[in-house]
Amino acid sequence: MIRKIIHIDEEKCNGCGICANACHEGAIDIIDGKAKLVRENFCDGFGDCLPGCPTGAITFEEREAPAYDEAAVKAAQMKHQQESCKIASKPESQLNQWPCQIKLLPTQAPFYDGAKLLIAADCTAYAYANMHEDFMKGKITLIGCPKLDAIDYSEKLTEIIANNDIKSVTIVRMEVPCCGGLQRAAEIALQNSGKFIQWQVVTISRDGRILD
Repeated sequence: MIRKIIHIDEEKCNGCGICANACHEGAIDIIDGKAKLVRENFCDGFGDCLPGCPTGAITFEEREAPAYDEAAVKAAQMKHQQESCKIASKPESQLNQWPCQIKLLPTQAPFYDGAKLLIAADCTAYAYANMHEDFMKGKITLIGCPKLDAIDYSEKLTEIIANNDIKSVTIVRMEVPCCGGLQRAAEIALQNSGKFIQWQVVTISRDGRILD
């Protein structure tokens, strides 16, 4: 059909992107530094993009073009909004109790009942990007650094494991030597608790990878 539609003079276009932002229908993209009408059926012919063009690169013309597809435009706008919401939404915290520092935690509390323990070096949360979803979710989190705290956690961890209904223990540490103190404390606590509990050790590299 013959209808009014915009025309972009690429020689005049400086790629500023004002027209693409002004087009509510999403008919214009910036490609290789130039504005291009990439979806003719999205252009309604009203010219919201014209007034802001600083170089006068956009004009109207009448020519053969597909009809304006309002339904397709609305569908594209809805998809864009949904994708924007996904990007903007914040992941939920998976911390299930407070406090979480080993030195501050009580040795007995209701949140230990039937709990899966995560005993983690505090640096792991910074090195491993998906700590909440991959390790903290569904667990009671105990964090510490024996080097910074300069204490042996084994006695307190023994009390927590021995005096509560603990289902499993996951130890997450960094590959650096100082994290060995946290792992040893947890292993001693498991041994001294007198219980047979499923446990595992996960080591995180300094660049955020799981090593084992």
